[in-house]
Amino acid sequence: MKNLLIESIANLEEERTLELVKELLVSGVDPQVIIKCCSLGVGKVGDRYNSGIYYLSDLIMSSEILSVAIELLEPHLKIKKVAHSDMEIVIGTIHGDIHDLGKNILIFVLRAAGFKVYDLGVNVPQENYIKALEQTGSKIVCVSVLLTSCFNEVKKLNLLLNESGLREKVKFVIGGGPVNEELRDYVGADYYSNDAIKSLSFFRKFAKEN
Repeated sequence: MKNLLIESIANLEEERTLELVKELLVSGVDPQVIIKCCSLGVGKVGDRYNSGIYYLSDLIMSSEILSVAIELLEPHLKIKKVAHSDMEIVIGTIHGDIHDLGKNILIFVLRAAGFKVYDLGVNVPQENYIKALEQTGSKIVCVSVLLTSCFNEVKKLNLLLNESGLREKVKFVIGGGPVNEELRDYVGADYYSNDAIKSLSFFRKFAKEN
């Protein structure tokens, strides 16, 4: 059934997706596992967009489907709260990229874990990340990217972080379906993840140390 959920999200089947989420919850499947399935489905949506199979309207539709799925999961998700819940995390989707799929999953998980999140939205200019970091005093910035055409925009943010003198003071995190170790090294990030649940260990460790 979990594989069916992944495919229903990838195929933009809203009613089927919501039915499967409900069935998995009733069956006693851990909501964190369901979230991972959603993330995998989102990754497939991104792959299909990058390969030209899906279009902008499909990204928008998948975002709407995911939002409703998250609403269903929220009352059931139980994640251990962090001790340093006053730490704020700046997050946004990079300039040129209008999707909010992975970003919204991560925000949902982070807030459930007790973190404060400063959400910049989508298509965020590099300068806005800098302003947000300066305004909040945050020590961590997360950038979501789904479109391969926007990888250089992420790298530009790292350059601007260096120019502004903030790079040594903050952790730079990237996430999204196509991210991997190679992309992390290319853009100069400290950490990468395409699994919101797994990334919690990184954020918890950082909060404990800061």
